[in-house]
Amino acid sequence: MYEVYAGLLKEDIQLTIDGQRVSCPPESSILEAARLNGIEIPTLCYLKGLTATGACGICAVEIIEDGKPVIRRACRYRAKDGMVVRTVTPEVLAYRRERLTEILDKHPNDCLTCAKTGGNCQLQLVSQLLNVNPTERKIRGKGIDDSSPAMIRDLDKCIACGRCVNVCNEVQHIGIYEMKYNEETGDKYVDTKKNVKLSATACINCGQCVKVCPVGALTEKDSIQKTLAALDDPNTTVVWQMAPAIQNTLGEEFYMPAGTDVTKKIAAAMHRLGGYAFTTDFSADLTIMEEGTEFIDRVTNGGVLPMMTSCCPGWIKHMEFNYPDQLDHLSSCKSPQQMFGALVKNFLPEKIGVKKENIFHVSIMPCVAKKFEHVREEMAGDVDVVLTTREMAKLLRLKGINLASLPDEEFDDFMGEGTGAARIFGTTGGVMEAALRTVVWKLTGGEVDTIDYHVARGYRGVKEASVFIGDLEVKVAIVNGIGNVWPIMEDIRKGESPYHFIEVMACPGGCLNGGGAPLVRDPALVAERMKKMYQSDANNKVRRSHENVQVQKLYEEFLHEPCGHVSHHLLHTHYVDRSGEVK
Repeated sequence: MYEVYAGLLKEDIQLTIDGQRVSCPPESSILEAARLNGIEIPTLCYLKGLTATGACGICAVEIIEDGKPVIRRACRYRAKDGMVVRTVTPEVLAYRRERLTEILDKHPNDCLTCAKTGGNCQLQLVSQLLNVNPTERKIRGKGIDDSSPAMIRDLDKCIACGRCVNVCNEVQHIGIYEMKYNEETGDKYVDTKKNVKLSATACINCGQCVKVCPVGALTEKDSIQKTLAALDDPNTTVVWQMAPAIQNTLGEEFYMPAGTDVTKKIAAAMHRLGGYAFTTDFSADLTIMEEGTEFIDRVTNGGVLPMMTSCCPGWIKHMEFNYPDQLDHLSSCKSPQQMFGALVKNFLPEKIGVKKENIFHVSIMPCVAKKFEHVREEMAGDVDVVLTTREMAKLLRLKGINLASLPDEEFDDFMGEGTGAARIFGTTGGVMEAALRTVVWKLTGGEVDTIDYHVARGYRGVKEASVFIGDLEVKVAIVNGIGNVWPIMEDIRKGESPYHFIEVMACPGGCLNGGGAPLVRDPALVAERMKKMYQSDANNKVRRSHENVQVQKLYEEFLHEPCGHVSHHLLHTHYVDRSGEVK
């Protein structure tokens, strides 16, 4: 992941910030030095792990150069031995207010209805901190791009901080945005590279740009109002499902420590909202049954290898855009969300005595791309709306439900059970480890009884390992973040890949750090979420997917066998060439 400074080193730099003697590693910026020592300097554009642009100017500080005080932008100016830094002088505050006024003069004032309300707008927080609130604001009239099924771009709210450009280029390596300059007006702004709408780019809807945007210029498409309407309709039965990652992240929206397991509190929240409470952990276990069976068939019967996971819709879209000639490497399995959706509309109605057309199916996901996935032509109708983790938190607050104060409750029958293997679907390497737990056990008839595959864990960009199943050596790879998949795919295209099975997750860290997850300033919190998720797995009495009793009953009563006729019809899909959609 990212290195976290943990102590004083001999070569550390010594400087003074606001009268406090502090230390920091060499090459640190003034901003990094301050934060490392608990001194807060406000900023709108800086984000740990991305290139510091200095675009906003809010992190201005005062230092002494050639015997004179000068203003410097702390995110881009390097700390030096003996340096004296002041962060709150009248001159510094005046500079920050001037820069903030320039930004606000061009920013819409529709804060009442902005998606970033509720303490998530950093521009609003900085404006309150510096007490800047212009009475008149100029609206540039650039408009809104809502062409994507997953995201909205409000170009008038963009403050040209450059965060979305950097995360898309430097982390995800998709590169659809760029910083632009209007020579006539002197206006800096961000747009897609060819000035086209998002739907005409190679955007995979991962939502990492949404996560880093400090204002409401980039947001997920809101589905809260549709959900509220369904909850208020007496003729509608609401059915909930909740992704594994939600259980170790939603608590943060209610001031609980990072990674806190709130699984049973979410079941309680669903019951209070109204409807049936289920968990996507159930269909994650089901995915392993189907995907594992598919992999065993490919290995033993000469199918296309390497087989690649299909749980992540951002990754699927990346393949459809950039490697349509390699689509047969993808597992034909639907994602756990869509498998669950197919069962909600085709298995559950008879179980609960409700007509299919009267069911409204709400999926809670840490992923912005799931909003795209559920409206794909191949799978449309099984999931009615997708709420991100942040949207679910808003919905609970709107309904006056404090998650932290709820008692623990159980999920409902039929599709409410999940194993430890299902839980770790939410982190990078989790799908691979869950698959190995079942595939190795089945291929060896239970002779190899391994539960914990530590080789699949961690935050490295690409992890690889060999697993021996008798005389068969199975080589696996785990790709953490879509930016690391390009060389893997080029080897496959050239026929030089050494692997049999590859997991890919588009978001660094996996779903725990998905585009719809709670916002974090410090990437170390993602590591804490990961740690707590593995603890949740270890605490589960059942840790292999094929041991899920409810999944076993589903096959006995309805599906009959993995990759059989019924499951192939309901739980598997195909993918399409989207390369022609990009301008």
